[in-house]
Amino acid sequence: MAENKRDYYEVLGVDKSASTDEIKRAYRKKAMQYHPDRNPGDKNAEEKFKEIGEAYEVLSDNEKRARYDQFGFQGVDPNFAGSGGFGGGFSGFGDFGDLGDIFGEFFGGGRSRSTRNAPRRGENVGARLELTFEEAAFGCEKEVSAQRIENCAACNGTGSADGVIETCSQCHGTGQVRTTQNFMGMAMQSTATCPACGGRGKIIKNPCTTCRGKGKVRRTQKIRVKVPAGVDDGQSVRVRGEGCVGENGGPNGDLLTQIRIKRHPIFQRQDMDVLCEVPISFTQAALGAQIQVPTLDGKVAYDLPEGTQTGREFTLPGKGIPDVGNPRRRGNHRFTVVVETPTKLSKEQKELLRKLDETLEKDITPKRKKFRDALKDFFE
Repeated sequence: MAENKRDYYEVLGVDKSASTDEIKRAYRKKAMQYHPDRNPGDKNAEEKFKEIGEAYEVLSDNEKRARYDQFGFQGVDPNFAGSGGFGGGFSGFGDFGDLGDIFGEFFGGGRSRSTRNAPRRGENVGARLELTFEEAAFGCEKEVSAQRIENCAACNGTGSADGVIETCSQCHGTGQVRTTQNFMGMAMQSTATCPACGGRGKIIKNPCTTCRGKGKVRRTQKIRVKVPAGVDDGQSVRVRGEGCVGENGGPNGDLLTQIRIKRHPIFQRQDMDVLCEVPISFTQAALGAQIQVPTLDGKVAYDLPEGTQTGREFTLPGKGIPDVGNPRRRGNHRFTVVVETPTKLSKEQKELLRKLDETLEKDITPKRKKFRDALKDFFE
């Protein structure tokens, strides 16, 4: 009964203002958590899975959701009219425009109702793919495993073991039946899902044992994914048509592969630029030198100017990450030099450095001179 049901928004864990996409994401997460395949023999999980499916069926349909928001569970009950769902009087309907929509449904007119026999696109499926820094930068092809719903191979998706499918004699293949009920002294018609065929319009007397008459099975498949150059961490690569099979001739869903990029020992990424640090010696910094800079394209020779300070950044144009939309366009490679202070010096080396320091004039170490002058002014 309705009073024993939980609110559909509570079931999916979303707010009443949730968008269609938010509802879909919440449903997928909950459905995966409580799916019978993941919880074999767990009756509680099975009940929750059914509850989640019922909530999603209503909230994913804009028309059903609107009725549910206005009338609660009675608004999505096929027997709404005959069960006294109108309550007392007409105050609950707002204006007569609302009445017109509801009365139109009862008399068979007004808005057309979608049926289960209409073509429907298959659900998308998801997978994760871990790439190296270089694979993400230059693109690659990889194979991922994904669970999806497919047509049963044993019955070719018909659900029938012998291929015999009969038209339902109760609804004559429409999947719906009309009933006439008395409401306030008027004979009113309502449309409901055919109880004999469950809305399919067909009767299968000899169900396929592999899919139990559903015509669909869940399988894990290996799918090739072509990763474009320049893809970034957290982005998704779509493979069209590799999701769940469509219903009633509808198109297949897609495979959405979420990208994860491994940490690189040298490089970091900032938009389309590659960043790295290059350690240099005091002598190289002071005198200038040609150094080897690691890039995605290999080592590149670079001439450091004399007097290079630690933390200074240099740029190699066009050596960065390719643009995912235009691989011929690339970012830059930016490297920062870090002057490394020598450690474990010998006695002779220490003496040479002391003599060098004594010969350094103040005008060639301007930062040190400025600091000393500041100290002098502060303490005087």
